[in-house]
Amino acid sequence: MQRKIIMEKSVISKKYDNLRLELINARKSVNLTQVELSKKLSRPQSFVSKYEHGERRLDVIEFIEIAECIGIDPFKLLKKIIKNRNELFVR
Repeated sequence: MQRKIIMEKSVISKKYDNLRLELINARKSVNLTQVELSKKLSRPQSFVSKYEHGERRLDVIEFIEIAECIGIDPFKLLKKIIKNRNELFVR
């Protein structure tokens, strides 16, 4: 039996919150401020603030660049996010 996947259109969703929180935790785990990360990304600090607060969604390329600037493997982070999603959001 296949599990039904419900696609949420809103920027604000539990699934997206999971992604945001993992990125925030990853940034903080390496003691990077939003300003320091934004400089590594060559973006304004508001870019980091907006995706961390859920005001802006990230595309896949941005996600990979952010993970790499933080110094973490984007694929490992995605696996963690998927695992959390599957544990928390089983329908």
